[in-house]
Amino acid sequence: MSVKLDEIVEAVEEARKKAKKRRFTQSVELIIKLRDVDVKKPENRINMEVPLPHPPPNKLAKVAVIATGDLALKAKQAKADLVVSREDLEKIATSKKAAKELAKSYDFFLAQPDLMPLIGRYLGRYLGPRGKMPKPVPPSANIEAMLNRYRRSVRIRIKDQPQVMCRVGEETQDSKEIAENINAVIDALKTKFKIPQNIERIYVKLTMGPAIEVKAKKV
Repeated sequence: MSVKLDEIVEAVEEARKKAKKRRFTQSVELIIKLRDVDVKKPENRINMEVPLPHPPPNKLAKVAVIATGDLALKAKQAKADLVVSREDLEKIATSKKAAKELAKSYDFFLAQPDLMPLIGRYLGRYLGPRGKMPKPVPPSANIEAMLNRYRRSVRIRIKDQPQVMCRVGEETQDSKEIAENINAVIDALKTKFKIPQNIERIYVKLTMGPAIEVKAKKV
């Protein structure tokens, strides 16, 4: 399937029209169904972070940093959504409920490299299945820049079904901005698959609205 920007914009506009007004700001969601992709092969199961050119202003990703000392201080100064110390980590590990809540509440995790073994031991069973194991922060990294990158990112995963589902905006955004976000996800898939050949169908929807297919040329 070969997709043009104006075809995506048209689908976003149609999704807006078909969705009923709600008392909350609805997200715009993307569904990409793939073909000729065998998810039994490990190389076809992906877990990627894709920075969006136009992140949803009211729904930025939440990023937690697991660190001590200087890195923890810099993360706090950079206004990380949560900074977890080694002591906090050990405390969370004693409560299954707290560990589950942590895994559920944050979209991305960054961590001090020497804490990774401890994180794997204490939180691996909660973060792993969600594809949220932390990314190590290199010693020379600019933590503020990393936080900004992840805040504007979405996670795309292919696990047991040949499809991608992710949030690509919110209804308050311009339709072209949302379409450009969708293009960013498609471009990211090009690093793993034969695009557009591997795309079967693309749908766009609002949180509570019906899925609208992008009317694009089949390849």
